[in-house]
Amino acid sequence: MMARSAGVFARPKQAAGERGAAMSETWQESPEHGELQRLVDLLFATETRADRLDALVLAQSHDLSEDLVEVVSLLPPMGLTRPQFCDQINSTLAAHGWGRRYGIVS
Repeated sequence: MMARSAGVFARPKQAAGERGAAMSETWQESPEHGELQRLVDLLFATETRADRLDALVLAQSHDLSEDLVEVVSLLPPMGLTRPQFCDQINSTLAAHGWGRRYGIVS
């Protein structure tokens, strides 16, 4: 087994304050943060299952951003319970790297 050189994967050292400042510059909470949670709450206020079409109509009628409409459009075309719906939305947010920007749902 070959030993890996530590220098290939090493990052330049930064002071703790610089590292925190660099991380805060890489993401910023969107003005739409929490909108998907409101969408989920509205969808499941009276229903036990919802599908992609219901969610898309609601998202577009509430003028959600293109990114959030895209997240909703990637749902599977079937009826989902609230936990299934949230899992799908959160998976899409994670895949896009948008969980911190838009917030996860429950």
